[in-house]
Amino acid sequence: MITLGIDIGSISTKAVVLQDKEIMFSSIRPTGYDVKIAGEGIIKDLAVEGFDVSLCNRIVATGYGRNAVSFADKRVTEITCHAAGVHFLAPEVRSIIDIGGQDCKAIAIDASGRVTDFVMNDKCAAGTGRFLEVMARALEVDLEDFGDFSLQSGNSAPISNICTVFAESEVIAQISKGEQRGNIIAGIHESVGSRVAALANRVGMSNPTMLTGGVAKNVGVVHALSEKLEISIKVSEKAQITGALGAALIAAL
Repeated sequence: MITLGIDIGSISTKAVVLQDKEIMFSSIRPTGYDVKIAGEGIIKDLAVEGFDVSLCNRIVATGYGRNAVSFADKRVTEITCHAAGVHFLAPEVRSIIDIGGQDCKAIAIDASGRVTDFVMNDKCAAGTGRFLEVMARALEVDLEDFGDFSLQSGNSAPISNICTVFAESEVIAQISKGEQRGNIIAGIHESVGSRVAALANRVGMSNPTMLTGGVAKNVGVVHALSEKLEISIKVSEKAQITGALGAALIAAL
């Protein structure tokens, strides 16, 4: 059986093709302005890699743009899909933190991968991928280099504002005072860690917890979050496509 999972997020669109629960293809592209075009575009990307969508038995869409995927057989919330994806990757994990482009979720699952509780912050960009993008732009640093910069810090510079706009102003003020970039970035990561940990503690995280989403590639955030929660944080090499993977797995049911 061949299944396809498509996860349209606010920043990136991901797709995973499974054949008998083995990953055949995966792809990531920027979502852009039009979520419908993003869904159609990811199919074209898979075709370039050699996948013929006509061979697909079932398609499940997830993410905030899932309703725009007109060719999907089913649409499932990203919370359910991340739970399925994490359970497949690490069956021992019972709690998940997903940091997306514009929201953050903490999810508790049982031994079969079913969601037992969750909490979501989608009212503010603080502690999300978008927040980190704004900070990286203010510091003129590639987002991919943020984690390495913070690990070089000798003394983190505190970032106290919760609002992304005011936090950016605080970062600019730190720059004007001559604070080292690494210290500012370390402070940003500690700020993200504190905000996400406060959210996650409302559900209660078990050890280990898995971090999903593109932000999971940032070692600075992973380190800060682990310290704030005082638990081990697992990160899969498939962290960014976990939602799409879960959608493809659900399509196989």
